[in-house]
Parts: sequence; structure tokens; C-alpha cells
Amino acid sequence: MLYMKKSLSLCQSYLLLAVFPAYFIIVGLFMQPPSEILSGLRSIIREPDFLITDYFVIGGIGAAFLNAGLITLILLFILYYLRMEIDGHTITSCCLIFGFSLFGKNVVNIWTILFGVYLYARYHRTSIRNYLYVGLYGTSLSPIITQMMQIDGLALPVRILLSFLVGIIIGFVLPPLSTHVHYAHQGYSLYNVGFSSGIIATVVISVFKSFGLEAESRLIWHTGTNLEFSLILGALFLIMILAAVVLDRKHLFASYKNILKCNGISGTDYLRQEGKAAVLLNMGINGIFAMLLVLLTGGDLNGPTIGGIFTIVGFSATGKHLFNIAPIMFGVILASVTKEWNINDPGPMLALLFSTTLAPIAGEFGIVAGLLAGYLQSSVALNVGILYDSMNLYNNGFAGGIVAIFMVPVIRSIRSRRARAKGDLSL
Repeated sequence: MLYMKKSLSLCQSYLLLAVFPAYFIIVGLFMQPPSEILSGLRSIIREPDFLITDYFVIGGIGAAFLNAGLITLILLFILYYLRMEIDGHTITSCCLIFGFSLFGKNVVNIWTILFGVYLYARYHRTSIRNYLYVGLYGTSLSPIITQMMQIDGLALPVRILLSFLVGIIIGFVLPPLSTHVHYAHQGYSLYNVGFSSGIIATVVISVFKSFGLEAESRLIWHTGTNLEFSLILGALFLIMILAAVVLDRKHLFASYKNILKCNGISGTDYLRQEGKAAVLLNMGINGIFAMLLVLLTGGDLNGPTIGGIFTIVGFSATGKHLFNIAPIMFGVILASVTKEWNINDPGPMLALLFSTTLAPIAGEFGIVAGLLAGYLQSSVALNVGILYDSMNLYNNGFAGGIVAIFMVPVIRSIRSRRARAKGDLSL
């Protein structure tokens, strides 16, 4: 799906990318009666969708795959319409949008945030192309939009207007805030927009609470289809690996070796650096590793965990590889042995997958630092959601930013006794 030859046009390249969401739409048609899929999609749109809301339960597997596939196809059309060249971030955003559209994003609740980002670009008289990926990642706050539509005691037109205004405000403040917070963690948390989204969600939900608007916690979690999803995902990841071998058998493993040497800090683009074959191989290997780790730890393959797996797969084009994600994930598993929760509980299972936002710490500072990062991330991720009532889908992105800001300067100071604070402020 990603293996575009140089002779392919931009249109043909995007059509090949579209095979990925189309694959799951077709799979969904076989896993749920078509007569139930549309009604399931309506349920997905109407239901609150803050963490943790598994669309496989809300609307059914077919409806969830249709929702995710449609959103991803629309995204690809928008990117093509804007004539954006395919790079690592194209792959990352597609996988991220698809994955989170299984448990939080739907074909209705993402657009006002994107419109706010568009208005920000217009205000600064620049192209939306400069901010589109930030906007796509920023749809992590889409549950807030759905929640605005659920307010009791307000007429429907008022709820629509409020949700529209809140979405625009979120989208408008997202680009400058995302740029600013990047300097705080210095690229050591890959989910940078997740960090900025956590800050925005904290402010927005605090305002909501001051008006007496609060959301009840929820846990909707699908179980019982590990075998089916293992076959579906395993087949896709094996196809990626085989396609990589067919594309570039001669230089493939040398290029993949170069990826494994990279620290993976934010801004990395393996597609530009090593080519599509090596990226496909990296995606396939990481996807199989993440899926097997979920199964071996007794977890469930469902909307949220498949979303986590595809987040790892997507960021395999922009920072993650086996050597820098494994220490982080094993750190979370180690934490489960010493703490009062089980690794196969829903929250810890998501922490296991999404903690890989801290992959650059393991890539830069080594295995021990990676284990410690995963250990700390598991605790922070399971507790920060209370700040914003779990309305930020990239909960681990917010937690990862906190852990990176905490760890990186400490590690650097230990590595160099002469390390000291830089800048105008003496710390």
C-alpha cells in the first residue's frame, strides 16, 4: 500500500495508500451484517466517546471499521486535493486517524477542530498545508465536541452552536501551543500534539466544570475476538514485510539497520531518509511485535488496542523502531509486577502501547533510561486523565510530555557534571 515507485503519479500514490482503509472496510463488511452497519454508525456518532469508548461495542465491528475507513479516505482526499507530497507524516497521520477512529473520532466530531486550524492559517495568511498535520493530530479533542452535543437542558441549535464555537477555538489555539510545548520536551515525546491537547483539554474542561458540566467516567471494552483480529492484522503486517522485500531486496536490510541506529527524536522522517521499503519493513515488524505483546500479556485485541498498535505502526515512519520501543514497553510490563494493577487491565494495556511516545528517550539514552521511562509513564498516564475527564484521546501524549520534561534534563545532568541550565533564567 505504501510501495510507490518513482514513476507513479501523486494520484496513483494516494490510491495505493487508500488500499489500507479500504482493506478494513471490506473486512468489516464480512464481520457484521451490512444491514446493521449503518445503524451502528449512527450509534457511534450519537454516543459520548471519551476514554475509554470502544466503537466495536457501540456500533459493531463493521460500523467501527467503516467509520475509521471513511475518515481515513476523506483525509487522503484532502491531502491529495492540497497536493501534499507523501512523506513520513502522511503515513503517521493516516494510521493515527484510522486507529483513533475505532475509539473516539467519528465522521462528525472532527471537522470543527480542523476548521479552527484552517481559520488560524487564514488569519496568518499562510497555507493550511503548514498546519494540516497538527490539525489532524489535534482531533484527539473531538470527544469534547460530542460532549457539547450531550448537554442537558439546552435546545439543539444552541448545542450545535456551542460545539461549533468550542471546536473552532480549540483548532485556532492548537498550532501555536503545539509549537511552544515542543521546546519543553525537546522532541523526546513523539505525541507532541497530545501534550498540547492535554493542556487545552484541562483548560476547557475546567471551564465546563465551573458551569456544573461534568462527564461520568466510562469503560466500554470489547473482548472475545483475539483470533480473528490476529489473523486480520497479522496478514496485513506480513504483506508489508513481503512487499518491502520485493521492493528493495538488495539494500533493504542495510537501510533498516540505519533506522535501528536512529534515536527517533521528533522530526525524524524515515521515509525520506531510508526509503519506502525500509519503512514498510519497520512498520510490519513493529506491528507484529506490538500485536504479539498484547496477546502474550493477556490483553484484548479491540478498538482501543488496535488503535494503539496502529499508532506504533504509523510512527514507524517518523521515529519508532524495535530497539527504541521495546525498552519502553518492557518498562510498563515491569511496572505491572510492582504496582497494584494488572498489565492486561484496559488502562495499563493502553499505557503499554501508547507509552512508546517516549521511544526517543530509549533511542538517545539507552535501555535503562527506556525502562525507567516506561515505568514512570505507566503511573502518570493512569492518573492525568482526571484533569480533563479523559476528553483527550492522546492521554499518553500528555503524560509522555510530562515524563520527558521530568527525565531528560535529569539524565543530561547525570551524564555531565558540568551540565547547567541554559537561557536567561537561572534555575
